[in-house]
Amino acid sequence: MAISIKTDEEIEKMRVAGHLAAEVLEMIKPHVKQGITTGFLDEICYEYIVNKQQAIPAPLNYKGFPKSICTSVNHQVCHGIPGKKKLKNGDIINIDITVIKDGYHGDTSKMFYVGTPSPHDKRLVEATYEGLRRAISIIKAGIHLGDIGSTIQKYVESKNYSVVREYCGHGIGVNFHEDPQVVHYGTPGTGEKLVAGMTFTIEPMINLGKRNIKLLGDEWTVVTKDHKNSAQWEHTILVTESGFEVLTLRSDEEPILPAG
Repeated sequence: MAISIKTDEEIEKMRVAGHLAAEVLEMIKPHVKQGITTGFLDEICYEYIVNKQQAIPAPLNYKGFPKSICTSVNHQVCHGIPGKKKLKNGDIINIDITVIKDGYHGDTSKMFYVGTPSPHDKRLVEATYEGLRRAISIIKAGIHLGDIGSTIQKYVESKNYSVVREYCGHGIGVNFHEDPQVVHYGTPGTGEKLVAGMTFTIEPMINLGKRNIKLLGDEWTVVTKDHKNSAQWEHTILVTESGFEVLTLRSDEEPILPAG
């Protein structure tokens, strides 16, 4: 699949889809608390996306995925299936939202604390977010995908965390997953060169322990092999001639400024 360079009209539709995805994460925040099941969070998001936003939850029935959102708790790395599991004080949870509006996808995820997190989990979550923000800050036409991965890897490994390598960010638009693949490790100056009009996600999965992972029997949920916790944040990005636009920026976030 060739990399899709979006037209002005397509970019506007991507902005709308990205805004809606961010809005779902803002909406769900007060519901993420002790005693709530991940299945209930899924129900709330489904109703909001379908009835309030008049949009489509992209994960539902995507390659057989049974729910509308992904909820990955503690040592679950990604693609956790919402269910009967109740959240407890001290849990950390990633909620991953993708909506389709007018045929275009907006994809974003955020870490939430349930009650009071442990200091080491809080540091992990914050470092993962900082790695994402640093990677976004360098984006502009002409840099390489390897520059993005290297920025994340260098920062999180300096904090003694590890980068999951089997899963990556991806191009996005009419399709949920398009080229290019955006890995979260690498060498500066390598890989595809960025061009204005590209849209893709950056979604680093960072582990407290070793980077090794395994896929559970449900064929979706990915966990750390050592059962140490993992964190992930995700944004959908538009490359511009002079820099970038974060299409999924939430109202509770500080704007990301260009590096340098």
